[in-house]
Amino acid sequence: MLYAALLTIIDADLNAKFRPAHLDYLDKLYKENKVVMAGPFADKKGGMVIYRADSPEEAKALAEADPVVLEGARTLELREWNALQFPLS
Repeated sequence: MLYAALLTIIDADLNAKFRPAHLDYLDKLYKENKVVMAGPFADKKGGMVIYRADSPEEAKALAEADPVVLEGARTLELREWNALQFPLS
């Protein structure tokens, strides 16, 4: 199952401080096949991570362990995502 984590920046200084650890964490999870894709929003107010997890509990644990979430630099909104497969027919 896929889960979208919306990460809104609430403390720019903390975000800048923990961004390297955030990127290292995502890279590690990508190599473990737990992150499908990730990136910032164009408005620079946060970003999104698409997690691959076997359960909502696993996705929540992965998302909450992100350093920018742990340190209070960003809020976390986690939602299960049903990605469409193309072509639709």
